Amino acid sequence: MNILFAASEVAPFIKTGGLADVAGSLPQKLADMGHDVKVILPLYEGIAQQYRDKMRFMFHWNCRLAWRTPYCGIFELREGNISYLFVDNEYYFKRAEIYGHYDDGERFAFFSRAVIETPAHLDWHPDILHCNDWETALVPIYLLEERERIWQLRGTKSVFTIHNIEYQGRYGDQIIQDLLGLNPGYMNEHMLAYHGDVNLMKGAIYAADYVTTVSPTYASELQYPFYAHGLEGVVADNRWKMRGILNGLDTALYDPANGAGLAAPFNADDLSGKAACKKALQQAVGLREDPDVPIIACVSRLVKHKGFELVANSIHDIMGMNVQMVVLGTGEWNFEEAFRQAQAQYPGRFAARLQYSASLSTAIYGGADIFLMPSLAEPCGLSQMIAMRYGTVPVVRETGGLKDTVIPHGVFGDTGFTFANINAHDMVWVLGEAVGLYYNNKDGEDGWRVLQRNGMTKDFSWNNPAREYEDVYYQITGIPRPTEPSPEAAPVPAAEPPVQAEPEAAPVVESAPKAEKKPAAKKAAAKKPTAKKAAAKAEKAEKKPSAKKAASKVKEEAPAPVKETPKAQEETPAPVKEAPKAQEETPASVKEAPKAQEETPAPVKEIPEAKAEVKK
Repeated sequence: MNILFAASEVAPFIKTGGLADVAGSLPQKLADMGHDVKVILPLYEGIAQQYRDKMRFMFHWNCRLAWRTPYCGIFELREGNISYLFVDNEYYFKRAEIYGHYDDGERFAFFSRAVIETPAHLDWHPDILHCNDWETALVPIYLLEERERIWQLRGTKSVFTIHNIEYQGRYGDQIIQDLLGLNPGYMNEHMLAYHGDVNLMKGAIYAADYVTTVSPTYASELQYPFYAHGLEGVVADNRWKMRGILNGLDTALYDPANGAGLAAPFNADDLSGKAACKKALQQAVGLREDPDVPIIACVSRLVKHKGFELVANSIHDIMGMNVQMVVLGTGEWNFEEAFRQAQAQYPGRFAARLQYSASLSTAIYGGADIFLMPSLAEPCGLSQMIAMRYGTVPVVRETGGLKDTVIPHGVFGDTGFTFANINAHDMVWVLGEAVGLYYNNKDGEDGWRVLQRNGMTKDFSWNNPAREYEDVYYQITGIPRPTEPSPEAAPVPAAEPPVQAEPEAAPVVESAPKAEKKPAAKKAAAKKPTAKKAAAKAEKAEKKPSAKKAASKVKEEAPAPVKETPKAQEETPAPVKEAPKAQEETPASVKEAPKAQEETPAPVKEIPEAKAEVKK
C-alpha cells in the first residue's frame, strides 16, 4: 500500500529527540516489507549540506493557508526504496532552532497544509497518512475537509501517533479562521475546543481514523490525569480506536559489534572490548581510571519529568557508594547548576557534560556499567534500549516504555533493575542493589554478566512493531493483507481423488446390460454366499408377508442384483483377497433390499404382466 509518513523531524537529517529516530527507522522497515513509502518533513536550515547536495527540485506552488498563499517548494532525496520529500519555505524554516518560535502554530499549520496538498501535485494516492505529535496534528483535520475535494485523497485514512502528550499545540480560539482557515464549527467539544482554547492534539485524536501511542503501558497510563495532562477524558472517549505499539530500535546503527564510535568492539559472547571502552570514557570525561569501579551514567534532557529532581536531591547518597558518575545533556538551569557543583565537590568521580554530543553519548553507552533513567513519565524511551544493546545495565522507574522493556532483576530473563514509586530513597536503594550485584556477583548464575547478556540479546528491532503498524493500516483501510500459502493448505489438492471415484460408479450402471451371461451370474452367486446372507437378513428384518414375497421374487429375478457382482469381480481380480471388501459392500446390497421392499407394491401389480409376458 501507499504510505505518506509526516513528521517534524527525521533522522539522520534533523534530530532533537526520539521522534526523529522513529521517523527514520519505521518507514524504512515498512518499505522493506514491500510498501511504497514517502516521508515528508520541513527543509530546515540545520539540514547538512551533504544531504542538500543529493536533493533534486521537483515543483512548487502557492499553498492555501486561510487568506495566505505562501510559496511551497518540494525537494526530493531518494535513499534506497524511500522517497524523502522536503517542504521548502525559508520564511518558516530557515531558522537556527526548529522549535520554540512565537509563530510555531503558523509554521506547522503551513507544513500540515503542504502535507495535504502534495499528493495532488505528485499525482499519487496515499492509502495511509501517518502523522506524529502536535506539529502534524492538523493533517487529520484538514483531511476531513479535503478528502472529497482532492481525488488523490479519496479513500485515504489517517493514523495519529502520540509520542509525548505533554506538548499539545494549544492556542487561542482566534486562530481557528484567521490562521488555520477552518470553519468555526470545528470549535466544539468533540474537535478542537479545550477550555475556550484551540487544542490541536485533541482535534487530531478525534479526527484521525486510528490513534497509537509508543508503548502499551503508556496507552493505559493516558487514562489517568497524572500522565494525560488534561486529555484523559479525550483518551477515554476514543479508547475504542487507540492502542500502544512499542517503538523499535535501529539495531544496525546501535551495534557494539561493529565498533562504530567505540574504543573497541564487543558482543554478548565476548565482553572484553567493554573494558577498553570504559577506560576511554574515563579519560574522555576526566574520571579516575579504575576498571573495578562501576560508572553510573545519565544521557537525557535535564528536566523534571525525566526524574532529575530525584537525582539532584540524592547526589550525595549516590556518591556515598564506591561509584563514579557521568551526566550528559542540557535542560533546566537548577539541574545544570546542581551537577556543576557535584563535579566540583567530587573531582575524578563525578563528571558533568552540559551539552549535546552524539559521539560522547555513544562512548557513554559503551563504557558505562549502569544507566540511570528515573523518569516520572516516559512514553517509550530509547536510551534504556540503547544501553542494553551496549551491555550497560539500566536502573529505571516502572512507567511507560521503561516498564515494557526492562525486566527487573530476579524475574526470568531479567535485564535490569526497577522501582515503582516516585521517591529518591527508593531510587537510591535500587541503585545500591545494582552496585552490590556488580561487586559481589559478576559471573554467577544470576550475576552481572547474565543481565548484560540478556539485555544485549533481547530483540529490540522494528520487526514486530512494524508488523503491528501494518495491522492497523490494513484494519482501517479494509485492504486485504496479502497471505502466503500455508503448509497446511498444500494437502488440499490431495482431497480431489475421492471426487474421481464418481466416474467409477458410471461404468457400473453402463456395464450392467453387458453382463447378461446367466452362467456367469450363477457362478458369481455361488461364489458369494455373503449376498445370500444379506438377503436373508433383509428378510428377517421385514416381517411383512408382502416383503417375503418380494424377497422371493427378488431371488427369482436374481440376475438384476447379480449383474453388479461380476463388476466387483472384474474390478477385483483376486476375489479371495477381497472377500472382506465384499463384506464391506454388503451394506450396500442390504440398503438396496429395503428399496426393493419399499417398491413391493409396484412389483405386485406387475405380476400379471410378467405372466402375460411368459405366456407370450
